[in-house]
Amino acid sequence: MYQIFKKEIHSFLGSLIGYMVVGVFLTMTGLFVWFFNGNILDYGFADLSSFFQVAPFVFLFLIPAITMKAFSEEVKTGTIELLFTKPIRRWEIVVGKYAASCFLILCALVPTLLYYYSVYQLGSPQGNVDSAAVFSSYIGLFFLGCVFAALGILASTLTDNQVTAFVLGFVFCLLLYYGIGQIAALPLLGANGYFLQQIALDFQYDALSRGLIDSRNVLYFLSVIVLALWTAHLRIANTQ
Repeated sequence: MYQIFKKEIHSFLGSLIGYMVVGVFLTMTGLFVWFFNGNILDYGFADLSSFFQVAPFVFLFLIPAITMKAFSEEVKTGTIELLFTKPIRRWEIVVGKYAASCFLILCALVPTLLYYYSVYQLGSPQGNVDSAAVFSSYIGLFFLGCVFAALGILASTLTDNQVTAFVLGFVFCLLLYYGIGQIAALPLLGANGYFLQQIALDFQYDALSRGLIDSRNVLYFLSVIVLALWTAHLRIANTQ
């Protein structure tokens, strides 16, 4: 598994993909945090809510772009057969590629700690910021990115076309993050809408952003990740 992980990291860092993903993420979130309407300077108080509101939507586009070639390119070029001949189990291939995607997500998030440092220094008095809420939001955002990566990996196992894999990954992520909540809000569902809303990613993400890490939210994220990767493994296991 480590060899797969290392191979994928070298692939990300040996091309423009990894640097473009980190660069685009920092540029988009930085613009919304510091310059666009509703930025920190307009708020007049130390708060990073604008960052945590826009980051998931940036991830919706970037993470499927990271994962779209994970298996689709391997199948199209025939290199997946070479992987199968090596003494590596299929689930190790899936987890190795997934871990590399999560590592790249972490690399994109770490530089944004400068936003927290800046807000901390700008607070009046200095340090007047809800640090607990900020760091629990970071944990929630990382888990959200990991779920998107798992869904993207799954999408990549369903086709040998990278563009199709990107579209499928985007649709999977959008439905689970935004679509379920919108369906749950329909008046015709009544009280049942609340129970449907609880399985939406945005509901779980918002819950972690309140400064309290609830094991139920963490378990939900882990369950979705395991289910998506298990399905991807089944798909790969049936690939001849």
